Amino acid sequence: MTNWNNKRVLVTGAGGFIGSHLTERLVEEGAQVRALVHYNALGRWGWLDHSPQLEYIDVVAGDLTDRDSIRQAVKDREIVFHLGALIAIPYSYHVPLSYIHANIEGTLNVLQTSRDEGVERIVHTSTSEVYGTARYVPIDEKHPLKGQSPYAASKIGADKMAEAFHLSFNTPVTTVRPFNTFGPRQSMRAIIPTIIIQCLIGDTIHLGNLHPTRDLNYVSNTVDGFLLAATEPAALGQTVNLGSGREISVGDLANLIAKMVGKPVIIESEDERLRPQCSEVERLLADNALAQKLLGWMPKVSLEEGLSLTIGWIKENLELYRGNAYVI
Repeated sequence: MTNWNNKRVLVTGAGGFIGSHLTERLVEEGAQVRALVHYNALGRWGWLDHSPQLEYIDVVAGDLTDRDSIRQAVKDREIVFHLGALIAIPYSYHVPLSYIHANIEGTLNVLQTSRDEGVERIVHTSTSEVYGTARYVPIDEKHPLKGQSPYAASKIGADKMAEAFHLSFNTPVTTVRPFNTFGPRQSMRAIIPTIIIQCLIGDTIHLGNLHPTRDLNYVSNTVDGFLLAATEPAALGQTVNLGSGREISVGDLANLIAKMVGKPVIIESEDERLRPQCSEVERLLADNALAQKLLGWMPKVSLEEGLSLTIGWIKENLELYRGNAYVI
């Protein structure tokens, strides 16, 4: 295991779901953590506002699209974990240009500034959405990319910018490609919190398409992969899937969660929750062999164990969510 003691790191998107978990893990490992959060007039830092480790985190507020913000955040850092992005797929249909600015231009700013500052390693965050509907399974890193949503297209652009910086300038970049990460703190734009909350407060679950399959991975597994990717020399210039290697349909997932919550429910598909027909990613199933080979990574927490932990956390924090609201 890498010794993170006093390692100077930056996490962009640190106030978000995965970012906050990664930030706290790094603090636990002894790193000196700077956290970049998106500036807002209320002065809120996302999930870091609630972190028991906040006193040990150097929080800076800024904007990925502003080079000065990134330069301030990257200065004197040894490792940069770049998680900052706009990520909601439905919202990307409405404001695609915002995704270009945040995800492509923002990534360019992180890469360029990290190169200028001599950062030892950049871990860039991709997404399984860049694959589109699986042409073959399991999906390995050689699978073709397809932008089936503006969000996916913007992440393909960001991934290719990271690749270009490595090939053009020998910038020390590793791209990790998480499949569908879930766990405590995830917003209702994601499928698992949406199902859990509807199970807890009512007897009907309103969803979109019930047939697509997803590869679901608990957040601590994903964080493990980030830490390994940051220090493994063989991962330089590589893109590595972080997925469980198991798929489940949205409908079966809803039934599994309802069973774990312990109540009968009715599952209904609603038109407003459907993606445009050609935009729906029908199947995702990861091949994680490269992560095993390069990083020695395997998911430790199973789907069922992760769901149990997530259900318990949401039960204790139900007031943080907006009930049956459809969040895009």
